[in-house]
Amino acid sequence: MAKTDGAAPTDRPAKAASPARVAAFRTGLSAEARAGAWLMAKGYRILAKRFRTPHGEIDLVARKRNLVAFIEVKARASLDEAAYAVTPRQQARIIAAAEAWLMAHPEHAEMELRFDAVLIAPRRLPRHLLAAFDAST
Repeated sequence: MAKTDGAAPTDRPAKAASPARVAAFRTGLSAEARAGAWLMAKGYRILAKRFRTPHGEIDLVARKRNLVAFIEVKARASLDEAAYAVTPRQQARIIAAAEAWLMAHPEHAEMELRFDAVLIAPRRLPRHLLAAFDAST
């Protein structure tokens, strides 16, 4: 039997995301929107959201004057849990993604660069950690 839509035939049906995974994705999107609004209220301009590369993803890229901040957003039940969720492996992936972003946006390469985190927890104001980690980590 020939397929007419040009798609390759498969023996398996498409796998749907689990409800828990969908909920986590939505929580992440909400946290990123909340973090973006928080940063804009602090005078930052959002340059990119969810910048993806084969090596990693940057949740937010923001600029304030001569500073470009690569920002990881973490939402957890508490701010402390969110802080511990930025692992060294994840930091390395963010740094690699930042290098790719700078290659695509060379006009920002000479600015001050920083790796921040914005922590999100229910019923708490976001916490912005300046220089949460650095590229030498």
